[in-house]
Formats: sequence, structure tokens, C-alpha cells
Amino acid sequence: MDSTATDRFDISRFEASRNRLASLAYRLLGSAADAEDAVQDAFLHWQAADRQLIKVPEAWLTKVVTNLCLDRLRSAQARRERAVGAWLPEPLLDGDPMLGPAETFEQRESVSLAVLSLMERLSPLERAVYVLREAFSYSHAEIAEILDTTESASQQHLHRARRRVTAARRGGEVDPASARKIVEEFLAAASSGRTERLVALLTDDATAISDGAGLAEKLLRYDTPRRIAAVMRAGFKPTPAKRRFAGGTPALHYALVNGAPALLFVVGDQVVGAVTFDVADGRIATVRGIAAPSRLARLIEAWRRHEPDTPLIAQW
Repeated sequence: MDSTATDRFDISRFEASRNRLASLAYRLLGSAADAEDAVQDAFLHWQAADRQLIKVPEAWLTKVVTNLCLDRLRSAQARRERAVGAWLPEPLLDGDPMLGPAETFEQRESVSLAVLSLMERLSPLERAVYVLREAFSYSHAEIAEILDTTESASQQHLHRARRRVTAARRGGEVDPASARKIVEEFLAAASSGRTERLVALLTDDATAISDGAGLAEKLLRYDTPRRIAAVMRAGFKPTPAKRRFAGGTPALHYALVNGAPALLFVVGDQVVGAVTFDVADGRIATVRGIAAPSRLARLIEAWRRHEPDTPLIAQW
């Protein structure tokens, strides 16, 4: 095989792993843009390596991507960005290959916005072990090789990570029909201004988080059902100013985002805002409002390729 054919073959081997590597990087970083950068950096490492010496390309690439992500998580810039409370995971529309694999509950849970947020409480190593074990089913021996650590250390990291995630978990998987019904009830109550109904839909310890459309330095947080209901009632009331800010009159669509129910505000083919819901025991435990354009870029691309259902509200 000549050098050109060899290069084409090696590129094809990398491309065959690209979606899996992007899914790994997204789980570790919580950002699609950063995940794409990590995978591209891994490609440069792959091109520069003596590939004849790489016996198992999948294992080699997994190690490279994992450690590139750990470097990003440990960087001073990442610590500053995440420490000031201005960080939310980047939402992805269901069906995005960056969300896979999704065969087991643990795999689906590991990519939920709830768990991606919870993993901010973990150390970078705990996060890496949790993702490699829970989402990709690597053995502790394989994880030890990837992270240059010991099997016992890997087991300890996983134990601590599982304990923290389990302690903060708000419930299991939700039936899709039930989830949609709760979101429709939420929208009806918020749109009509029925505060008492909104309060009844929320858990007693519900939380609402908003990125302030990227205009606020820190995330906006609300922690009591009545306060959340008041904020949602005001937020879901359409005004000329909100329509000008959105660039038109949005339609409101139901969607699944990172496996959870969501409302998308859509103007033309542009998603201008997403409201996601964590549902526990038949009520809403967490509401996240995401409207910063930098957090919606990949979701917008996916939406433009998506065939949407009839909107819940055609003109908001």
C-alpha cells in the first residue's frame, strides 16, 4: 500500500471512531464546541503519531481524547469559567450522534443535563472514571491504562463519583407520554398566569436556572416553588420587547433535549431559546432556561435538519 493509500486508510480509521470520541468528550466537558475541538486535537495527534506502532487504535484514541479533556478541565481558564457560576451544559437535540451510546439507563443518564451539571462537583479524575465506566463500560484495568493510574485508584474514584451522583439524583427515567403531559400542563399554566397550578406542578425543593440569554455574568437561580412560579409566569408572558429580542414571533415546540422534555422557542428555523425540565415523581424538579447563542449553536444546526411536530403554540 503506497503512502497516499495508507494515509486515506488511517484517516478512515479515525473517522470511524469520531462519533464515539465526540460522545466521550462531550460527556467529559459538557460542551459540544469543546468536545469537537478535543476530537480535532486528537486527530492531529493521530496524524503525527507513528501509526504502525499503534496496535489498538480505538484504545489509543480513547486515551488521547480523555487526557486532552482532562487537560481542559484542569486549565486555569476552565476553572475561572466554571467557578463563577456562569456555566451550564450545552443542550443537544435528541438524535444527535454526540449523545450516544444510549442503550442502557446509565448511558442515557450520563448525558442528561442533570448529571452533566452534577459532574461539576467531581474532580476531573472522578469525572473521567465515571464516564468511562458508566457510559462506555470500560473495565477498571482499561481505565487504569487510559488514566495512568491503578485499578484500585480507579475503583475508589468510581465509588466517590457514584456516591455523589446518587445522593443528588432526583429520580429515574420518566415515561415520555407522562413527561410531555407535564410540560404541556406547565406551559398552559405559565401562559395563563395560573400561579397556583404552576406551584402544584413543582417539587417542594424545585430549582430554576437561567443563563440570562448570555447577558448576565452569573447564572440566575430561583429556589422556591412560589418564586419559580412567579418568574415563569412573567417569563412566559409575550411582550413586544421579547419578540424584538427574539427576532420575531416564536413558535413553541415540544422536544427532547439530552433525553429530557423541553420547550423550544423557534423563529423561522432558528432556535432562540430552550427550556428544559427534570421530572421526578410526576412533578418538575428543575427548570433550565438556555438562550445564550453560544450554547445553542449545535442544537440549532440539528433543528434545521429536524422535521418538527406541530407547535404547541404557533405564535407566542
